[in-house]
Amino acid sequence: MTMTQFLKPILAALAVHAATGAQADAPDGEALYATYCAACHGADLEGAPDWQRPGPDGLLPAPPHDETGHTWHHGDRFLFDYVKLGGQQVLDDLGVRFTSAMPAFDGILTDMEIEAILDFIRASWPERIRDIQAARTAMETDEQ
Repeated sequence: MTMTQFLKPILAALAVHAATGAQADAPDGEALYATYCAACHGADLEGAPDWQRPGPDGLLPAPPHDETGHTWHHGDRFLFDYVKLGGQQVLDDLGVRFTSAMPAFDGILTDMEIEAILDFIRASWPERIRDIQAARTAMETDEQ
């Protein structure tokens, strides 16, 4: 067996690994959503029943993350911070007088896992909604 014959399958395997390695290392947003978000926001991103009316505790239930909710009304930075820092911290930082039940996932989810979950949510939106949300993200970036 020549050196070329020996190395050819190894180099081919390395090329396949290099091409798919980034995907293999990327967190699975759908699985993470199912684990950390679905209990409140619904397995199909549908939100809690009566999400627009305060519950017995006075808090609004978890909203949908599909196109019927308001998640897409916010830019990427806001959404990331809302998940990482928790709703109350973000609203307090903005001076918004509202009580949020959204917990913080800092220390529970990595930044890459949060991004993967948000990518999964965004992928469920119709193109028109994704375009509107992308424009809001661009405005959010311009404001900084």
